[in-house]
Amino acid sequence: MDQLRNYYHDCYRRYRGVCLPCQASPVYCGHCGMAQMSGEKREHLYKILVIGELGTGKTSIIKRYVHQFFSQHYRATIGVDFALKVLNWDPATIIRLQLWDIAGQERFGNMTRVYYKEAVGAFIVFDVTRASTFDAVVKWKQDLDSKVQMADGSPIPCVLLANKCDQQKEGMVNNPSKMDEYCKEKGFTGWFETSAKENVNIEEAARALVSKILLNDKLLHGNDTKDPTKIALDNNGKAGGEATSGKSCAC
Repeated sequence: MDQLRNYYHDCYRRYRGVCLPCQASPVYCGHCGMAQMSGEKREHLYKILVIGELGTGKTSIIKRYVHQFFSQHYRATIGVDFALKVLNWDPATIIRLQLWDIAGQERFGNMTRVYYKEAVGAFIVFDVTRASTFDAVVKWKQDLDSKVQMADGSPIPCVLLANKCDQQKEGMVNNPSKMDEYCKEKGFTGWFETSAKENVNIEEAARALVSKILLNDKLLHGNDTKDPTKIALDNNGKAGGEATSGKSCAC
C-alpha cells in the first residue's frame, strides 16, 4: 500500500509541475531548467476531482473541456487518470487546473483518501438517464466531505453535473426548483445540466467552480503571497513577493 501511495504522490507532483529532486515548482527551480513565464502574473495551481458513478460521462466531460473532443466509444477508467487545463482567467491571472478523473468503482476501495489529498474543488457527475446514478450522488458527497476539507475545516466547493442532458431525463432533474433545494440541502455550490456530446454548460460549470475556489482563497488567505497555490512572477520570470447554477440545456 505504501508503494502504491508513493507512486500516486509522485505522479501528482510530476503532473502539477513539481521538480521531484528538490520538491519545488519549476518557476523557482533551477534544477528543472523549465521555461519561465515573463511579465507580472499570478498563477494558481488547483487540483479538481471529477467523481461519480461508473458510466456517467466523467471522462467525456474532461475530454470535451480540455481537448474539445468527444467520442461515442466507451472505455471505463481504471483507478485514476489526469488532465491539465490552463485558463487565462484575466490579464493578471493564470489558473492551472489539474483534473483528476477517478473511476466510478473507487468509492468502494480504500485509495480515495490518497486521490482526494490536496484537492480544492470537485465535480460530482450523474447520468440524467439513469436515476440510480443520482441516488448515489449523496454517497459520493459524503465520501468527499469526510476525506478532504479546506484549511478552515469546511467542505471543499463541489458542483453537481447532471450529464447527458441531450437525452431523455429521469427523476428530480426534471424539476429545477427541487434540484435547487437538493443542492442547498446537500451543500453543493451549484448544479448544471451538461452534455459532453453537445458541449453544453461544461465551460460554465467549470467557471462557476473556479470562481468559488478563488473566492475561498481570498477569504482564507487574503493577499498572502505565501499561499502554496499561488505564485507571483515578476518581469524576469522570477518568483516575487462566484458560483451560479445552470439549469437549462439548449440541446
